[in-house]
Parts: sequence; structure tokens; C-alpha cells
Amino acid sequence: MQSSTADQQETVTATLEAFADTIVPGEKRWTGDHAIAGASTGPGAVEAGALELLRTPATGVTEGLDSLADLLDAHARAYASEHGTALDESLSPFVGLAFEHRTELVRALLTPGHPEKEFWVMLALFSNMAFDSAAHLHTAEAVATGHPGLSAMGIAHPDADGLWRFSEHSYGRKLAEVHPDTTASGSPA
Repeated sequence: MQSSTADQQETVTATLEAFADTIVPGEKRWTGDHAIAGASTGPGAVEAGALELLRTPATGVTEGLDSLADLLDAHARAYASEHGTALDESLSPFVGLAFEHRTELVRALLTPGHPEKEFWVMLALFSNMAFDSAAHLHTAEAVATGHPGLSAMGIAHPDADGLWRFSEHSYGRKLAEVHPDTTASGSPA
């Protein structure tokens, strides 16, 4: 029984990784990596921590992840049958789809009017958040450890005291003078 539970969790993990990789593709972690399709160079959502974010209780989705993975696999089986695509029986159905088929299936699930769209949009948003903002990590920690998404976007490192200060303004000019009643910490007096 324990082995089957561990196998089931591996299947759920692989299916969710394949979904996240479809949203923000990355390169394979090793030669036999099936969850990551290798559709892009460099790290994608999975390496950026999509599964860690999804499994963070604050997301409110942790309880339903197994069911979402099962539902995604059911959609993959139906997609494969409809398109005459053979699935590798040793893999979960969604993982067994080629990247272009994963993409088409996810596109259909995210289409306005799809009855389950809200579930798939939620998973897609968390996949993006893991890459774009490292929402599951403290920002300073993520930057210090070279989080792939934050690194790709060129997020600046904080100063030695852990605070971010920017010598150049994002609009190329200072937008306003600091109010005279502003304290040294940036709070109003």
C-alpha cells in the first residue's frame, strides 16, 4: 500500500510539473526527464519552484492538487483518443503527451467558456508566479540564491544591509521630491 501511495504521489507530481512546464517551459533536468518537455533553454516554472508554491498552504489549493492532476490526466486521455495520439502507458497521460499536444490541451482548458477554466487559470497563475516573483520565497533569499525567474528578469540585489536602494530611477528621472515630513525610514511623520 505504501509503495502505491508513493507511486501515486510521483504521478501527481509529474503531471503538475508537466502542466507548469507547459505554462513556463524550461530545459530538461536530465536526459530521461519526461515531465519537462525541454521546449526551451534555461530554467522554467518547475525549476523556479512551481510545485513548492502550489504545495504552500497559503495558496488554498493544496488539498485539491491530487484531484486536479487526475482531472488533467483524464483530459489528456480524451485528447489523445480524439487526436489519435498513442500514450506511453508507463507515464501519466498528460506527461505522455508531446509538448505541442500539451500546449493545445492547455489552450483548450484555458479558453473562455470552458467549464473548468477557473481551475486551470489558477494553476497557470501559480506557475507564472513561481517564475516571475518567487512567491513561495522571501525575495532577498530568492535573489541571493539565484532564483531563475528573478535572475532572468534582472532583479537587483539588495544592499549589504538587506534593503533595496536604487541609484537610478526606473523612469530615468526622479518623479517627485521626498515630502519634508517623511522620516528616515520613509514613513510619514
